[in-house]
Amino acid sequence: MNLKYAIIGTGAIGGYYGGRLAHAGNEVHFLFHSEYDYVKSHGLIIDSILGDFHVSPINAYRSTADMPACDVVIVAMKSTQNGQLKEMLPPLLHKNTVVILVQNGLGMENELADAFPNTTIMGGIAFICTFRVGPGRISHIDYGHLTVGVYQNPQDEILNQIRKDFENANVPFAIAPDLNDARWRKLVWNIPYNGLTVVLNTSTEVIMKTESSRQLARDMMLEVVEGARACGVDIEREYVNDMLRMTDSMKPYSPSMKLDFDNSRRMEIRTIYSNPVRIAREHGYLMSKVQMLEQQLQFLQSEMDKNEK
Repeated sequence: MNLKYAIIGTGAIGGYYGGRLAHAGNEVHFLFHSEYDYVKSHGLIIDSILGDFHVSPINAYRSTADMPACDVVIVAMKSTQNGQLKEMLPPLLHKNTVVILVQNGLGMENELADAFPNTTIMGGIAFICTFRVGPGRISHIDYGHLTVGVYQNPQDEILNQIRKDFENANVPFAIAPDLNDARWRKLVWNIPYNGLTVVLNTSTEVIMKTESSRQLARDMMLEVVEGARACGVDIEREYVNDMLRMTDSMKPYSPSMKLDFDNSRRMEIRTIYSNPVRIAREHGYLMSKVQMLEQQLQFLQSEMDKNEK
């Protein structure tokens, strides 16, 4: 089965995974905005710890209206832009299209399902250190595996082919038996490090090497575990130590929210913080330190919004 892929949000995540698929010989169609002219002329360059590569020529587009219907649509844009999907997705869909939201946080799939109840929707959880270094150029410095789970209308044959395509493209790929479990597990890492690097204006490395901030990160991880458990997601507490050990071995890194803040882009506060805090509270557990971090981020976002006016 030869699948046709679309990448919506060709930034660090979408560009890396879509680039891998294209480099491995899959048909991939990429949506660009400001970088369209540059990439159309120069292609997409990936500097990777697994070996550098160049996707050129490339199927690049300015609008989804100009793109063909595809078998798999990978949405890798920030969740702050998800309000646009109702208009962006229809040109890309046929009756069996699979839409995979490779995004951070909770609540994205059910919001999309309200608009597309008959579409196969999946969630993707990327564990990767990658960032844009210039027009049409992405740096991949660590990790890279992708986990995908079904939210609605499963299509097992297509999902298995997606797994094969990613594995053939040198991307470790796992199928999550429980998407909600996978999303909460990613939040155990995302919640402390995304927000703390912003409010403390630092990197993951410095957080881990400073006793007070390391303890704060650990405390927040434990809150997320307890929040998940209140919601029926049984994450073992030892998982916190696994995340701490992994972060100790990680190359110095600024998570996506820190990069967004530094570049005056809207932060994904709602999906990474507000939704998990609200959902855990509805199930009887208050993630108090996480809520405090959410409120600090909301303040910083409001100040950023004022400066843009």
